[in-house]
Amino acid sequence: MIPVLARTARQVEAAARRGKVRPSNRTAFQVVALLIREERARIKADGDLSESQKTVGQKRLDDIATVLAKTAARDTSLLQLLAEDADLSYAAVDLKNEMLRAGGREPEPEPEPEAATEEPAASAPRRVVPRTVVAAQLANPFLQPEYSAVPPRPRTNRLGGWELLEPLFRSFEQGGEAACMPLPEPEEAIHGIADLELMHHQAQVVAAAAEGHRTFLLADEPGLGKTAQALLAAEAAGAYPLLAVVPNVVKANWAHEAELWTPRRRATVIHGDGETTDGFADIIIVNYEILDRHVGWLGNHGFRGMVVDEAHFIKNKSSQRSRHVLELSERIRSRSRGALFMALTGTPLINDIEDFRAIWQFLGWIDDKKPRHALMAALEEAGLTPADPGFSAAARSSVIDLGIVRRRKVDVASDIPARRIADLPVEIDDEAGRSIRAAEEELTRRLVARYHSALATRTGVDDVEGIDLDLVRRVATWERENADSAKSGENVFSVMRRIGQAKAGLAADYAAQLARSVGKVVFFAKHIDVMDAAEETFARRGVGYASIRGDQTPKSRKENIEAFLTDPEVAVVVCSLTAAGVGLNLQVASNVVLAELSWTSAEQTQAIDRVHRIGQTEPVTAWRIIAAQTIDPRIAQLIDDKAGLAARALDGSDEEVGSSADVQLQALIDLLTEALTAQIEAARATTDAEVESLLG
Repeated sequence: MIPVLARTARQVEAAARRGKVRPSNRTAFQVVALLIREERARIKADGDLSESQKTVGQKRLDDIATVLAKTAARDTSLLQLLAEDADLSYAAVDLKNEMLRAGGREPEPEPEPEAATEEPAASAPRRVVPRTVVAAQLANPFLQPEYSAVPPRPRTNRLGGWELLEPLFRSFEQGGEAACMPLPEPEEAIHGIADLELMHHQAQVVAAAAEGHRTFLLADEPGLGKTAQALLAAEAAGAYPLLAVVPNVVKANWAHEAELWTPRRRATVIHGDGETTDGFADIIIVNYEILDRHVGWLGNHGFRGMVVDEAHFIKNKSSQRSRHVLELSERIRSRSRGALFMALTGTPLINDIEDFRAIWQFLGWIDDKKPRHALMAALEEAGLTPADPGFSAAARSSVIDLGIVRRRKVDVASDIPARRIADLPVEIDDEAGRSIRAAEEELTRRLVARYHSALATRTGVDDVEGIDLDLVRRVATWERENADSAKSGENVFSVMRRIGQAKAGLAADYAAQLARSVGKVVFFAKHIDVMDAAEETFARRGVGYASIRGDQTPKSRKENIEAFLTDPEVAVVVCSLTAAGVGLNLQVASNVVLAELSWTSAEQTQAIDRVHRIGQTEPVTAWRIIAAQTIDPRIAQLIDDKAGLAARALDGSDEEVGSSADVQLQALIDLLTEALTAQIEAARATTDAEVESLLG
């Protein structure tokens, strides 16, 4: 395998030297990096190899990794392909299989990725049509469009010349009432099979669908049963066939939930090219990562309903998955005006209010430039323009009434115990700690030097007394956008990774102590090497553990989850923050250890809510491991500030929130501002001392 990897890595390096890194080279770069990781793990676990053979193998892999690092230094955009949640395009899957065969190994069946990148595939997607879908179309060749529900049209044109999308988005930053449409009371209890019964808040959404409501942004907090609500809303609306677009990790869970709640409806899950797809099924479930292969026939299948799970996955409208989802929604909407559209997300705000844009467009509330008929009619009926003082509140209510449903656990599920996040500071005072502080100092010095250089060379700008905050922001923005530059040395991402590596053993030690004193523990980390270090610690301490990672096969993932849930000897499950942050129910534990900080409060919340869900019987505590005397506490505070934005926009909170700028940028701004403030204070102290010396 190693010669195959080395040869391909050299070919990519040669292309980078010529300045011609084509899509095929990018695909090869990503596949080589992935296979190096797999080969390293294989060698490490191979009991037939001696220690010297393992050392030689690891050394050869390190040499290939060095080639990739030099290549990435020439084209830093390649680093995006190394992210843990990076997409493996169809072309990359084919290349990976070819390289495995060339190395004398059989490829694993259908190696689907866990998440998609925002970058298009290296080549045009290969479209497929499963055989049973052709049979279904031949059995019903007419698929008549349904236009019975005509959308309301505005009676006036008061707002015809106004820019409305920006005021609509901004109206959600100003607080106000909780973002939940009026919901009817259910007339009777709604059951699935056995003893399953919808909770009251779930039944309200189903009742709204039964009364004719057809668009929902279902933004209940994680753990409140959005999947069941969507399936039974489709049943109430007669929205069959129903298309569900979901993350890869929850495909099986959707099929299971469909069997529980709608046993009279057949559900089918699309895998790969869809050879096993049932074209006659009532519910068709497909994951984002293979949507490009199936978007053609899905658009012509006559769906009367579409559900998008974890809808914040489509927040970037330029991404391939977002384009496919929006294309499908428009094709369904054009054929069936009464179709049901539901966007499910427990984290509707990731970094900015504008993350709503693609979701609203999927639901048919807006298009690229303006509100669509229903929303425009509601805005016109309010009788206000963006220049009027009451427009913001009226606009917010108009959007909410279209179908935003947001309930918090504390409001609707009193049987779910409270949760808390407890920060646990740790001291890193060894060589790793000194290295981290040196890296932070290098980053700060570079920021300060760039600030003073920009200050000295700019012209035509009046002098600013003290610190020029606008220039600080521009310097921080430049640093963030060029963080991957080979010449930039340490950056905020590398510093945070160093901190995660240094905390790994300490976090694992604490998790082991928790496991022995209170029972099962869920351990979350962001980077593979942190997970590796934690697992080594658990092994040394004799603590049984399971692992949930992005590179596992579905079978391996299921076995590890089952081991944690049922085996009393498995005390800890080590989870990837990106691969295990959604779609898992781990209520057997009530303690979560967050070994590394995320860049968003949403990701942190998703992780905690794998434990804090319906069915939990104990109070939940998330132990956030914070490295003292580093940038870690600052990042933790920024994450908490960002959590306030979602509360203000959706929960009607009056809580003060931090800047809407992303956490990385704000962290750099804080670092630079603090360093400049220290410089100014030091200069003043020196001046005061000189004055006192002269007077004395």
